[in-house]
Amino acid sequence: MGIVLNQSFKNTITTYLGFGIGAINTLFLYTNFLTDEYYGLVAFLLSAANIMMPFMAFGVHNSIIKFYSTFKTKNSINSFLTLMLLLPMLFIIPTAFIGYLAYDSIVHWLTNENQIVENYVWHIFILAIAMAYFEIFFAWTKVQLQTVFGNLMKEIFHRVCIMILLFAVYFDWLSVDDFIVAMVGVYVLRMIIMKFYAYTVRFPKLKFQPIENRASILKYSGLMIIAGSVAMLILDIDKFMIGLMLPDIEQVAYYSVAIFIATVIAVPQRAMHQIMLPLTAKYLNEKNKVALEDLYKRSSMTLLVVSGFIFLLIILNINQLYEILPEKFTGGLFVVLIVSLAKLYDNSLGNNNAILFNSDYYRMVLFFGVLLAIMAIVLNAIFIPVFGIEGSAFATFLAVFIYNTIKILFVKQKFNMLPFTIGSLKIAVTLILLVVGLYFWEFPFHPVINIILKSSLIGVIYFGLIYKLDVSEDISYQIKKYLRLK
Repeated sequence: MGIVLNQSFKNTITTYLGFGIGAINTLFLYTNFLTDEYYGLVAFLLSAANIMMPFMAFGVHNSIIKFYSTFKTKNSINSFLTLMLLLPMLFIIPTAFIGYLAYDSIVHWLTNENQIVENYVWHIFILAIAMAYFEIFFAWTKVQLQTVFGNLMKEIFHRVCIMILLFAVYFDWLSVDDFIVAMVGVYVLRMIIMKFYAYTVRFPKLKFQPIENRASILKYSGLMIIAGSVAMLILDIDKFMIGLMLPDIEQVAYYSVAIFIATVIAVPQRAMHQIMLPLTAKYLNEKNKVALEDLYKRSSMTLLVVSGFIFLLIILNINQLYEILPEKFTGGLFVVLIVSLAKLYDNSLGNNNAILFNSDYYRMVLFFGVLLAIMAIVLNAIFIPVFGIEGSAFATFLAVFIYNTIKILFVKQKFNMLPFTIGSLKIAVTLILLVVGLYFWEFPFHPVINIILKSSLIGVIYFGLIYKLDVSEDISYQIKKYLRLK
């Protein structure tokens, strides 16, 4: 776990810094510098692009990680990477052609409830391509076990740029239309910078020599389109369908604020995921089950401890946080709670996703994923018209909960491994007791001071209990290290 902890720690720092900047953007700048309608439009465009991204990438970012370690000669590696660079064009070029021919029909569908989307359809397409190739170049560096710079670009770069653009709107240096165009430019620039960095890590040498397992790679890449689409659908279909089904696109903005607060729980998983993916693929290719199971349990425990702490900070401070935000953005308490629970459960799976998508059983997982994506769409279609954004949050929670449970059972059946231990139960009980004991207790000061004081108290109590219960060797070691007990 040395390289995992080292790069995960650095990635966690950059990811949290990125989320901190994102929090300022999402909770304060967007809400004050843009109208609710345009904030909802921005959230809708980004969600639509995220849904399209797996198709534009053609599953290549997953294929690089799964197959790279199977190639041993320079010629075979170069031929493989050449194929990975060009494969997405099989989808991008036809999509651009179809989009040009069917532009009016696409615009009519997307603007059914909100006409404001009409002038920004091509923005979605460009954003999706930029996001796709960014992930491809990031995967290019991951297989070299170099994840820190890519994570910095993924989590910090575009958020800093967007913060600058939002201030430009505030000072009337940019119109809102100019801001949206510039935002698209930021994602394109991020892709270009990542490309140059990836080439410094390993410069590509175009080689069109046939590779032995090309059929397997193409099949896997095609299936990973489905896998990526499932993941993105579960993440972004709610905001997309809210924009399609509710007459006020402002609801996307209100929902996005609540979702952003809950999504902070996913930060440790995102950080650790960057280095766990290539390591998991390596253990699977080497058939090293002992190392794989050890990584499975350790990653689950580490993520559960860290994300559990973030869960406490969110739930126990949510009322104070909502006192700081504009009142119209404070109606998503149920959304925050239910999505936070889903994210906590998701984190507790450790490197479960990496195991499934890099194993020989990915086809069945994709089958389950497609069914659950359909279920998420159906549930959102049922609950959004009746309950609005709360209904969408509940639909997302059900889809994520069922999907994750199936994945745990599947890994248990095929690999005879579970991520949970008795330590997992201890953590769950600790979280429940702290939520019940501290939710209604507040300091009688300004909300910001209350959040700082209460968070400090929660941290001392929580990590004191975690250390006392000795639930994780890795976490206990880190506590000893930073308290200079070791």
